[in-house]
Amino acid sequence: MIIIGCDYHPGFQQIAFVDTETGECGERRLEHREEAEKFYRDLGAQGAAIRLGMEASGQARWFERLLGELRFELWIGDAAEIRTKRVRKQKTDRQDAQLILQLLIEDRFPRIWVPSGENRDLRQLLWHRHRMVQARTRVMNQLQAVALNEGLRCKKRLWRDAGREQLESFALAPWASRRRRDLLELLDRLTPTIAELTQAIEQEVEKCPEAQRLQTHPGVGALTALAFVLIIDRADRFQCGKQIASYLGLVPLEESSGQRRRLGHITKQGNSLLRFLLVEAAQVTVRSDQEWRSKYFHLAMRRGRKIAKVAMARRLAVRLPRGVRSSNHDRRCDRRDAWVELSF
Repeated sequence: MIIIGCDYHPGFQQIAFVDTETGECGERRLEHREEAEKFYRDLGAQGAAIRLGMEASGQARWFERLLGELRFELWIGDAAEIRTKRVRKQKTDRQDAQLILQLLIEDRFPRIWVPSGENRDLRQLLWHRHRMVQARTRVMNQLQAVALNEGLRCKKRLWRDAGREQLESFALAPWASRRRRDLLELLDRLTPTIAELTQAIEQEVEKCPEAQRLQTHPGVGALTALAFVLIIDRADRFQCGKQIASYLGLVPLEESSGQRRRLGHITKQGNSLLRFLLVEAAQVTVRSDQEWRSKYFHLAMRRGRKIAKVAMARRLAVRLPRGVRSSNHDRRCDRRDAWVELSF
């Protein structure tokens, strides 16, 4: 078997490799993309078993597809944990590649779970809709500012037919009028796009029993349910709900030593989209569930509304995996009653 330690960069990669059968070893710098692709295709033509390890990176999709096409065994490692295993104070690309190779040889490589290609593609659907909604919100806020400058304050009624007619009837300066017209055109293009993406998400939820089960929880809609299933994947990857909360960055920072214990703000590690959706869903749950409402107001009185909202999102993140595990529960029952037996 040929084992390769790869220090990946967007423009190039530094590799260190060893053949476990012959003992041959070496180092090489490969420029992206032609030189690297030619090297690995020539290596795959030899027919040897190959294992490549690299740190998690966000700009390596083409490289991962190439290795999958060549049937290479790809291990993705936790970059932070790999960094802790470095002994020397010097840091170079060569030393990074050698360190990854050493960890692979000694079976100490901190391998992490990697989602499938289909999973990643569905995540792009969620992110695309999320960004489109953000863009529409920015456009709507600017149009609200235009209306307020002209003395029109009607909030959500501005988006009804009567409100829009009033907005379009204002006599504005030439460039202000051009801005209003362009913003309205953007709004008209974004709204059907978002509706189409929302429909696609609902169709994907219909294919996913786990997401349908999560929707039975009060406050959880199709978007949050699908995002939770895609990002958490198998709940048995975690030993308890606290690990899921930590995975999503909903636990506080801690800097404790001796008798001193200090907790800070949440870590905000993990997937920011799911964390945002859980906070939004938790607020809907608080409005629709008496038990959650009482806990929320109790926390809000002691710690403030912002901390209370995040605490409810963490509670929701800990609770939802139980619904995934209890997929055999009768879905015909009431939304609240379906989760009574799963409550803490």
